Amino acid sequence: MPTDLEAALYERKTLVRMLGMRRTMFVVPVDLAAIMDEACTKAIAGRERRRLVGWLGNQGVAERPEPWLDDVCERTLQALRARGEAAAVELTKDVPELATKLDFGANRKWGGQVGLSTRVLVLLAAEGRIVRTRPRGSWISGQYRWAELGTWLGGPLPAIDHDRACAELLGRWLRTFGPGTTTDIRWWTGWTLKQTKASLDTVGAVEVPLDDGAAGWVLPDDLERAGRRTRWVRLTPGLDATIMGWKERDAFLGPHVRHLFDTNGNAGPMIWADGRVVGGWSQTPGGRVVPHLLEDVDARTRTLLDAEVARLETWFGDVRFVTRFRTPLERELRGV
Repeated sequence: MPTDLEAALYERKTLVRMLGMRRTMFVVPVDLAAIMDEACTKAIAGRERRRLVGWLGNQGVAERPEPWLDDVCERTLQALRARGEAAAVELTKDVPELATKLDFGANRKWGGQVGLSTRVLVLLAAEGRIVRTRPRGSWISGQYRWAELGTWLGGPLPAIDHDRACAELLGRWLRTFGPGTTTDIRWWTGWTLKQTKASLDTVGAVEVPLDDGAAGWVLPDDLERAGRRTRWVRLTPGLDATIMGWKERDAFLGPHVRHLFDTNGNAGPMIWADGRVVGGWSQTPGGRVVPHLLEDVDARTRTLLDAEVARLETWFGDVRFVTRFRTPLERELRGV
């Protein structure tokens, strides 16, 4: 239930939100957060800082953008430390430079003006110095308060050897998404080919032929599980980690991209059946979960789909939401 998720995030603090693979947001257990931080997020933080320094210099915000940014980051941390928890608008009162606007014009991804507070807080989070706490509003709100990571979690993330972290992360990926290609792994993690090969060797990954003739990788014990099949249906939310797990998705997505992704490549809510995407879904203003199949399925799949729809409606309870990235099918189902 949503209340269980809230308790894990904000009371027990056994789950944490953090930037991870592909510079996207994940909600993960604290032990996995440490693995992700070492294997991927630290590299993301370096890229974020270099990019932000470049923007500050190119847009004339500061003559010496790197020390200027260091100063703003340090004063932001001091303000956050003094407040305990704070939203961006509160921190901007303490550090006026956070109100600076960066202009991205017609840039497809960053179009328009973006407040520096957003970029600084994302950078500090990627560097493992701060963390998102409770949202401002309900659990589906996109505006958060922030706290120092060590204060919020009671200490820093556990230190872990880099190669060990990479191997652990790859093992989890293969367990969930395998078989996958070297291209998939590198796209998902952002690793070099050298790091990818070293991690594959460490976990003892086995190369297997895929249906399209390419070579993929699986964990050794997955070869024993390959013939075992259980029928299943799941309704996944927009931007779910499942659909974003591979770079190459034709094998399970088929011709449904135009219905289930927006124009920027953001994935919408999807219906999965036995390892394939077969449709999408939406929630009505009244709380009904409305599925829509994009291909024919058998009676067993329809029965499982009905049960999953009922389960999800119960799970949401009184919570109502609108998908942030609207896809053609989701707009159609909501009558937009």
